[in-house]
Amino acid sequence: MKLFYRIFDFYIESSLHVALAVYALIRITFLSLNILYDEPVAYFGFYGTIIGYNFIKYDELARVKRVKLTKRFKSIIGLSFVCFWISLYYFWQLEPITKYIGIGALLLTILYTIPFIPNKSNLRNWSGIKIYLVALVWVAVTVWLPVINAHYPIDLLVILKSLQRFILVFVLMLIFEIVDLQFDGLYLKTIPQQLGEKKTKFLAYGLLIVFILLDLLKPNFTLKSFLINSVFTIILVVFTFFTSKKRNKYYTSFWGEALPIVWLLLLSF
Repeated sequence: MKLFYRIFDFYIESSLHVALAVYALIRITFLSLNILYDEPVAYFGFYGTIIGYNFIKYDELARVKRVKLTKRFKSIIGLSFVCFWISLYYFWQLEPITKYIGIGALLLTILYTIPFIPNKSNLRNWSGIKIYLVALVWVAVTVWLPVINAHYPIDLLVILKSLQRFILVFVLMLIFEIVDLQFDGLYLKTIPQQLGEKKTKFLAYGLLIVFILLDLLKPNFTLKSFLINSVFTIILVVFTFFTSKKRNKYYTSFWGEALPIVWLLLLSF
C-alpha cells in the first residue's frame, strides 16, 4: 500500500495529472469544433504543462530556498527534463503563428515565478491576479492553440468556447483557493479571503449558470451536447458545494483536476 501511495503522490506532484486535464480540454476543443485530432498540439499541451507546472512549483524551492534534493525531487526534475525535449519536438511541428502562443504561455509561466523587475515580487504574489492569469493561460493553450493551428476561423463559436473555458478554469481555481485558505498568506488577497467561503461558492454557482447558458447561444447547438454539459455543470456545482478549507490536498489536486477528464469522457459517449 505504501508503494501505491508513493507512486500516486509522484503522479500528482510531477504534474502528470494536471497535464492530463489540459490534454482532455484540448481534445474537447477538437470534438466541439469538429477539428481533426492534431497530435503536435495535443502533446505539446500535455508535455508543456508538465514543464510549466513543475517549474512553477519547484523553481523557488531549488533556486531560492535550496531545498535538499530528495529522490522524488530528482525524479521530477528528470521527468521534466525529458518532457522538455519531447515538447520541443512537438513545438517545431506547430504552425508558425501557433508557436507565438506557446512562447507567450512560456513567458507568462516564467514571469509567474521569476520577478521581471529586480527586487520585486513575481506575478504569483501580485494580490488578486493569480486566478485571472491561470485562466487566461489555460484558455490560450486549450482553445486558441488548437483553433489557430487548424486555421479555424475566429467566429462566435470560438469566442463562446473561450468564455466557457475561462469560466470553467476560474471556478476550478475558486475551489482551489477555498481549500488553500488554510495555507495562503493574507497578502495574496484571493477571492475567498476577500469574500469568504460562502460568498465565493455563490459566485461559483452564478458563473456556472452563465457557463451552461452560453451553450444556448452557440451556432452549432444540439440538445445532446447541452444535456451532457448540463450534467457536467451539475457535477461542478456538487463538487463546489462540498468544497471547504478542511479538505485534504487530494480533493483538488486529484479530484478537482480530474473534472476536465470526466467532461471529455461524457462527451465521448
